Amino acid sequence: MDNKLWEKAAAFHGHKCPGLAIGVRICQAAAKHLIIEPAFDEELVCVAENDSCSADAVQAIFSCTFGKGNLIYHPTGKQAFSFYKRQTGESARFVFSGEAGAMGRDEYLNYILTAPLEKLIEVKKTTLALPEKARIFRPATCQSCGEVTAEYYIRIQEGKMLCPDCFNEYDR
Repeated sequence: MDNKLWEKAAAFHGHKCPGLAIGVRICQAAAKHLIIEPAFDEELVCVAENDSCSADAVQAIFSCTFGKGNLIYHPTGKQAFSFYKRQTGESARFVFSGEAGAMGRDEYLNYILTAPLEKLIEVKKTTLALPEKARIFRPATCQSCGEVTAEYYIRIQEGKMLCPDCFNEYDR
């Protein structure tokens, strides 16, 4: 376990917890398997299958962020992260497969931080295609609330351009 990575992730996240430890260990496995470094822009892309503490480790260690467009949320609830290297086309999916937390919090945290990577993380083929590069969309004003949103999110209802909050879904 790389203590510098752990401390960096904890400083970003705000505290030390088992979820953050899972993310740090996944980052270690990804760095080892794909030989990756922190992203300057979108040369490294991460698809996170959860929005838990572990995703903060990916942001802190690899500099994959929602704002930069190289951290994509694909909600499955799994402790799984797929990493893609744009320049080489390499990719892999890293899935936490360690114990499910039947221990006490401190014991579980210690287990995650000290167990061998191969006992904690499964390396698999990616199941999703490499996401396209982030786009910048023109702003559009909702004709109901007056707030500006990205053109991509605008929906038309009864001839009006509406944001997702003002649009009434039709589902029957």
